[in-house]
Amino acid sequence: MSMSPPPGWYRDPSYPLVERWWDGAAWTEHRRQPEVPQQPLVQTRSPSGGGSGRAKAVALGTAAVVLVAAIVTGAVLLRHDDDGGGQAATQTTPAVASPAVTDGPSPSSGGPSPSAGDRSVVTDELDGITFPVLDGWARPQYVVDHDTVLTTPGTYECPGDPGLCRHGRVVSRTATATDVTSPKALAEGDIEDAVDSAYGHDVVGSRPFRGVTSHRLMTSGSVAVAGRAGYFVRWQVKTGVGPGGYVESLAFPSSVGSQSPVIVRFAFDAGADGPPLSDMDRITEGIRSVGEKDAGGGVGSSIDPSK
Repeated sequence: MSMSPPPGWYRDPSYPLVERWWDGAAWTEHRRQPEVPQQPLVQTRSPSGGGSGRAKAVALGTAAVVLVAAIVTGAVLLRHDDDGGGQAATQTTPAVASPAVTDGPSPSSGGPSPSAGDRSVVTDELDGITFPVLDGWARPQYVVDHDTVLTTPGTYECPGDPGLCRHGRVVSRTATATDVTSPKALAEGDIEDAVDSAYGHDVVGSRPFRGVTSHRLMTSGSVAVAGRAGYFVRWQVKTGVGPGGYVESLAFPSSVGSQSPVIVRFAFDAGADGPPLSDMDRITEGIRSVGEKDAGGGVGSSIDPSK
């Protein structure tokens, strides 16, 4: 009797260079770059000529991991099309290692994960919040930044350095490298870096828009996010090539764990191909604490002064 593995990140059997989200029943379209595994410890042969017992144990452990990885990416489940078309559809599922293997594959940690039970939201489990998937938006796939929670569908050739760009991106991250806790100070301190990440330099150092040539403050102010007091700063930016865009930094305290501050970055291309600017407010208003469906927010919303 076999059991389905728990939801998590596993090597994509159709493209092993990336990890793909398994929701406990089927593969989703959510993918990310895998973390670099550490090299196994290798012991040299002892002077007596006998192999080190530790080296043998490491070798056996490595072989077991390779075997399990092969099992995980190798099982194929065929299911019949329910629409009566008579065509067989192929669905790859991660297999469960036999009980004899104790070091089976485990989901990788880090990054937002799609909610298996609700396709209309993406869950940032680390910060305990969910983001609404609005019309015209999609769960992230084939993205390098693990903190990305939403993107507009499809890509286009960047107007600057070679590469693929997206018209809209939303990124969620925990502000852990600072002692600043004020949402206002966090948002004002983050906006310049958010602009550079979106339209200055990407994560591999390229300049997809040939840099930012100018910016102006559009608006800023207090905002309620999932019932908690936050602050946002929104800039309009001009770029060396391309139509430029709009970038917002939104900061608010998490409602889970140590309540570390959360920073959400919005980057929307300007022009007819970019998403409507109102989507920044709609997504902000739709952010919820995990398990709480009515704790909304949004620009102009009331804020509980006790939070």
